[in-house]
Amino acid sequence: QVQLVESGGGLVQPGGSLRLSCAASGFTFSIYWMHWVRQTPGNGREWVSRITPGGRTTDYADSVKGRFTISRDNAQNTLYLQMNNLKSEDTAVYYCAAKRTGTTDYEYWGQGTQVTVSS
Repeated sequence: QVQLVESGGGLVQPGGSLRLSCAASGFTFSIYWMHWVRQTPGNGREWVSRITPGGRTTDYADSVKGRFTISRDNAQNTLYLQMNNLKSEDTAVYYCAAKRTGTTDYEYWGQGTQVTVSS
C-alpha cells in the first residue's frame, strides 16, 4: 500500500522556522521526483519545490526561493522541507507528491500538513 505521510506542520510566528517531513512507503521512493505543493482556500494550489530522484538538483517557486530548502534521504525514504523566515503568506496546507520521471501527473499524494504563520 502506497503511503506518503507528512508531519512537522504547526503554528509559528512570522520569521520563524519549521521543518516538514514526508515519509514514503509502498513504492520505490528513490526513482521518483518529489515535490512539495501547498494549498490555501483563497489562492488554490501552488507548487513550492521539487527535487530529483538522486537529490542533486532542486527547484523552487520564486515566492520561497532563498527561504525554503528541499532535501531527501533515499535510505530513509523521507522527503524534507526546511522553511525559514516564514511569512503569513506561507500559511497553507503543505502536501508532498511523487512524480515519475518523464510524466506530467503526480502519481502519489500525501494527506497534507497545516502550516500557520501568525503572531
